[in-house]
Amino acid sequence: MARLTNKTAVITGGTTGIGFETAKLFIAEGARVIITGRNQTRIDEAVAALGPNVTGIKADVQSLDELDHLATQIRNTVGQFDILFANAGIAKRADFRDVTEADFDQEIAINFKGAFFTVQKLEPLMNNGGSMILTTTVLDQTALPGESIYGASKAAVRSLARSLSRELLDRQIRVNAVSPGPIETPIWSKMDLPEDVPAQVLGRTPIGRFGKPDEIAKAVLFLASDDSSYMLGEEILVAGGWATL
Repeated sequence: MARLTNKTAVITGGTTGIGFETAKLFIAEGARVIITGRNQTRIDEAVAALGPNVTGIKADVQSLDELDHLATQIRNTVGQFDILFANAGIAKRADFRDVTEADFDQEIAINFKGAFFTVQKLEPLMNNGGSMILTTTVLDQTALPGESIYGASKAAVRSLARSLSRELLDRQIRVNAVSPGPIETPIWSKMDLPEDVPAQVLGRTPIGRFGKPDEIAKAVLFLASDDSSYMLGEEILVAGGWATL
């Protein structure tokens, strides 16, 4: 039997990469899915690729007004839902000496503030006994030069998963995190990395390759389903051995 039959899931940052592959897997497992993104063209393309069991809604998680609109749209579309995958995020590479206030504010606004208020605005629409999954990063346990703000913002999200687990016990909503290592996603092309950095990252990855988005999606499915019913406040590391070997 499909693991998400009769479940409804909301995935922020669901138009590409990990979010898109997770939406595809959730649908294959029987779920109805709502994906969000900031670019309407990408939303339309993702919806066309994913098929009839997905709805796309434009929303920028750093805007509380847009999150309020997202909540209204979800309420009008499906009413209540069961699974929240707070996945929207960005990564910008810069030596800490060169980070501007605007750079700092944007990365924190999307990665941490966005995750926090996504949960705050959408939690009232979740059914009791649901599952929340927050995307963190292996860089909340180790370091990569030029990613100080990204790592710190995701470490805050890791802490949030613990705190929310306590605060949502009364509703039996489980909150866990998935921590990707180096994954082949569009985020890499947006980081303006020097040509030698991907090779350096690969050299630090014991398994000897970059991960695929669907490999993270499988971990998210586990956390979303009843297979992880005795887990809360946990972080699953899917990083090819980066922080463990």
